[in-house]
Amino acid sequence: MHEVWARGDAYDSFMGRWSRRVAASFVSWLAVPAGRRWLDAGCGTGALSATVLAAAHPVELTGVDPSEGLVGYARAQITDPRTRFETGDAMALPFPDGRFDVVVSGLVLNFVPEPARAMAEFTRVATSRGTVAAYVWDYAEGMEMLRHFWDAATALDPAAAPLDEGRRFPQCRPEPLRELWAGAGLADVVVEAIEVPTVFRDFDDYWAPFLGGQAPAPGYVGSLPEDRKAALRDMLRRRLPARPDGSIALTARAWAVRGYR
Repeated sequence: MHEVWARGDAYDSFMGRWSRRVAASFVSWLAVPAGRRWLDAGCGTGALSATVLAAAHPVELTGVDPSEGLVGYARAQITDPRTRFETGDAMALPFPDGRFDVVVSGLVLNFVPEPARAMAEFTRVATSRGTVAAYVWDYAEGMEMLRHFWDAATALDPAAAPLDEGRRFPQCRPEPLRELWAGAGLADVVVEAIEVPTVFRDFDDYWAPFLGGQAPAPGYVGSLPEDRKAALRDMLRRRLPARPDGSIALTARAWAVRGYR
């Protein structure tokens, strides 16, 4: 199954609302002075870009993503004159060496076919002593909304196990991230956990985004016939830890990494 990343509205309801919270903690953690030139590689809907603009006060910000649909969504949402969004490949960035003071990537590296190539590009376009940083969801353990989903899906359908991001993406843990940054020649590499609450109003608020077709889990739901989809929905309804008011309080952990060229 291939990943589908095209509709910004569907992605935003599924993951964007939580990624914005992680982005805020990530930008604060970087503590980059104002007036710097930023690149958001794999900018998606612009969640990280919007946070950089609001909190880091860059002199300019460029966002790049391979999806024309997501780039169009970011352009429509963010009209700040300091920004530019364009389509491009993280493994072949269309910029000269040393172009940016800060190169960041949010929730992207797991989906890049050759992460080491992307890291070489991130490092190449960073200035000397420039910051190169990223964060990825802890799919293996810390992204509870997806952990519950895949545990239920594989209980009903063992053939779904290879689709689980926790199994598929080796970069979702601290040591592989540290090795990736060190392997790119970056100095003073640090990896840190960022955890945010993900509270759903009720079960429908949890389940509805899985029907949008964006990302691996919704793609899997979309592939199911109606009876199997209903069985998965009902198992999740039974398993999720609902409060007396019907709300579901989970957490989401991401691993953030930074280093300097």
